[in-house]
Amino acid sequence: MNPELFLGPATAAVSAAATLCEAVARDATGPGAETKADRSPVTVADYGAQAVVAHHLRERWPEIPLVGEEHAGALRGKKGDSLRARVVTHVQRILPGLGEANILDAIDAGSHQGGGREPFWTLDPIDGTKGFLRGDQYAVALALIENGRVRLGVLGCPRLPHPSNGTGCLFYAAEGGPTREQDLAGGCEREVRVSDVQDTAQASFCESVESGHTAQGRAAAIASRLGVTTEPYRIDSQAKYAAIARGDATIYLRLPTQSDYEEKIWDHAAGAFLVECAGGTVSDTRGHPLDFALGRTLRNNKGIIATNGEIHDRVVDAVKAVLYPDE
Repeated sequence: MNPELFLGPATAAVSAAATLCEAVARDATGPGAETKADRSPVTVADYGAQAVVAHHLRERWPEIPLVGEEHAGALRGKKGDSLRARVVTHVQRILPGLGEANILDAIDAGSHQGGGREPFWTLDPIDGTKGFLRGDQYAVALALIENGRVRLGVLGCPRLPHPSNGTGCLFYAAEGGPTREQDLAGGCEREVRVSDVQDTAQASFCESVESGHTAQGRAAAIASRLGVTTEPYRIDSQAKYAAIARGDATIYLRLPTQSDYEEKIWDHAAGAFLVECAGGTVSDTRGHPLDFALGRTLRNNKGIIATNGEIHDRVVDAVKAVLYPDE
């Protein structure tokens, strides 16, 4: 499989989904936010973006399954009438003529369990839904995985400043190639690279806005060990990976807050891959590579460290000293 052949359609799908998300954000009736069983929010945009991307992928490669975050259960039946109608309206603005049943089926196409040797897609239709709802950063994240290895990654970041053309960025890479960035309109393409910082005291941290997503107090202790004095750059979603990939920050930490929590593959596959293609390094908090071969979660990994690569081993040592002092 040549992942380069998948790149054009994959970026087009993510760009279309990002367009839908921003249309939902501008909708005078609001984003239609509801709370899922795990207490995380889901919106019209989450459902709509998954439908758009899944439809694009199934039209082109029906044989490749999808691991997606959302499913259409809450939209089916009488209780889902209002939300379903809004999802359908927004999807049909992107994909005119696609019927309601097809839209719901496209959302439910994300039910694959992942793992195995054969290729599959993984999608987070809105990574950072809380950021989306606040009017802050979020990302549409798509990756192609084969035999446990990410082969392609695309991140749509509609609210991330573009260095030469306003707001809205698309980052993408295929295995063996560089990470590239363009604006969401498809212009101003450029190759991006991680920062060249070699002194940890000159590094800058990037971490989650939501304190429940990372142990911010421990992150401060790690920063102190590394001599980092600048305030952390707090940003929602996999836009943090984009910030590392293009050198806006040097270190991204996602430190475990619950001992039994398993990171979801759609939360990291695209972003981690883009950092690595830009010259950086990504591991878990013990320095182990991320294992995408185990299904829908990274159950063999705890937390995330992403850096520019130059200082990765020193960051891992500092993290282990704070998180695992008895090992």
